[in-house]
Amino acid sequence: MTAIEGAADLANRIRPVVQVLGGKFMTSPELAAVEAEVGLPPRSLYVRGRSAVLGDVPPKVAAELFGIFPHWLFEFVLPPATKALDAPAAVRAYAESSARWSRVSLSAVPEPGRLAELVFRVVDAADASGLALFAGWKNAERPAGDVERLGFALMVFRELRGGLHFAALRALGLSVPEAVIADPEGGRERLLRTAWPEDAADELAAAAERKPDLRERRHRAEALTDDRIGELLASALSGPEQAEFARRLTQLSEFAQV
Repeated sequence: MTAIEGAADLANRIRPVVQVLGGKFMTSPELAAVEAEVGLPPRSLYVRGRSAVLGDVPPKVAAELFGIFPHWLFEFVLPPATKALDAPAAVRAYAESSARWSRVSLSAVPEPGRLAELVFRVVDAADASGLALFAGWKNAERPAGDVERLGFALMVFRELRGGLHFAALRALGLSVPEAVIADPEGGRERLLRTAWPEDAADELAAAAERKPDLRERRHRAEALTDDRIGELLASALSGPEQAEFARRLTQLSEFAQV
């Protein structure tokens, strides 16, 4: 196995912890508490805060950026949230949600500052062109505390992987909902959990199943994403640092029961 192949394998192995812990705060009680404090309706800070790093994004554009949700959700949620909270305040509130969740969930992680440093090394080495949400959060103000920095770093790394994965899907002719249908961990039920009405979910599922090589395309997109993350890991971290990175993320996943 070459160094690049080994790094791609590492990218595949760390995917679950990056995806889960990088986004856990987005549906957390801590986010709901901040949401209420800043005067936003329930379940709107995720949409407003995540997109606000790019400014006042129109609902149709935000829907395209997020990829997985139906457009009606953004038309319903984003205009009143934008009126209630300006973009800089929304970014601060979203980051505060991450910080609070991190203090609750990651405070017992050994040497969180070191893992945050390694994650930020990877994030800062990445080319953000064409990856709008990642570009915004890569360049956003970062927390000072080690625990909070770790949670923030995982969130930004998740945006990086998500942006690369969306690009890989489109290169292979799949939309995000179609990939969800093809995903053994997704399917129609996941679409229903992300605000798609039953009739729309049924239509999406039927259209996806008509695509030739649907599941093979999704599998290839996952592999392409791992390859690109692997190249980044190999360029940003030395061999020993990659081993340390893997060890620390494995400990984190075990600690957080991912």
